[in-house]
Amino acid sequence: MSHAAESQNDAVKKTIDAVIEPLMRKDGINGMAVGVVDGSKQYVFNYGLASVDTGRPVTERTLFELGSVSKTLTATLVSYAATNGDLSLSDPVSRFLPALRDTKFGETQLVNLGTHTPGGVPLQVPDDIENDDGLIRYLQAWRPTYAAGTYRTYSNVGIGVLGMIAAKSLDGDFASLMQQRLFPALGMNSTFIDVPAAREADYAQGYNKRGAPVRMSPGMLSAPAYGVKATVLDVLRFLEANMNLAKLDGKWQRAVTQTHTGYYRVGPMTQDLIWEQYAYPVTLDALLQGNSAAVILNPTPVQPIEPPQVPIKNVWINKTGSTSGFGAYVAFVPQQRLGIVLLANKNFPIDERVRAAYRILSTFASDRQ
Repeated sequence: MSHAAESQNDAVKKTIDAVIEPLMRKDGINGMAVGVVDGSKQYVFNYGLASVDTGRPVTERTLFELGSVSKTLTATLVSYAATNGDLSLSDPVSRFLPALRDTKFGETQLVNLGTHTPGGVPLQVPDDIENDDGLIRYLQAWRPTYAAGTYRTYSNVGIGVLGMIAAKSLDGDFASLMQQRLFPALGMNSTFIDVPAAREADYAQGYNKRGAPVRMSPGMLSAPAYGVKATVLDVLRFLEANMNLAKLDGKWQRAVTQTHTGYYRVGPMTQDLIWEQYAYPVTLDALLQGNSAAVILNPTPVQPIEPPQVPIKNVWINKTGSTSGFGAYVAFVPQQRLGIVLLANKNFPIDERVRAAYRILSTFASDRQ
């Protein structure tokens, strides 16, 4: 590294340290990895411990649970199937799950599953559902609370079923398709649904709000909804792909880009296929409102965008992710070729993630002016 590059790296580290170190102290976070894409440059900084018991530090090989950031990868597989002609987002669920013919859920279009707008699907799969047959029976009995496309109700169930359907359309198993096709195609070679034994030592220990060690337990639809584990470098590669900065096969690049199509207005936010976007420049208040518990947990009226908004670059696109022991936030601005990844082995408040990311990326943006 040249002296000039080393000085720039030191300046970036100082900026990020000033945001992350107080945050970790305040929230009792044991370990974090922070990555920034700035055009052709990448910056990665690791903080603290991946495991308190073993004393292992966070490194570039550390695997974090991505929580609902996983949904954006599932959406990419769905988009790939659509690009490939294996499904259309206007298809009804019953095309792929014939047991749901002549049911309300079977009539639901796939686009509604990917935008949280099928009409009131709950956040989680009920605890007593343990297999596919039980899930189908539950969906057969489901009745919408709202007309499809009128309210956003954030749900693991919708994207989970959509992931199942994408896999069925591609004649494969969801986890295998992700691990053998999607992750390699995106250059994400340290990303897993099932962490292999050879990488188990790199899997960070998560900690709950009381500081007790915890990791996610697999359950119905967990893989497509919140089941991915990855390194900060791999998530940075994914952001580069989303900003058309990576060298991908043309069909995969189209699939990635098409997930940025805007389908519904939700307050200051536009709901894409899982991704959430805001006109750029964006205020911190708008981001905090769109990422608030009120929007995540409560039914929120939406306005359809007709025709859907084609992917554009002057937007801030983001997604949060949480499990019991991990917290993540990713955001990027294609026009600025700027992106950030925050990964922590504790589920800390979402507003603090958004504030930290906004402060860091604002520094990069202002340095260009």
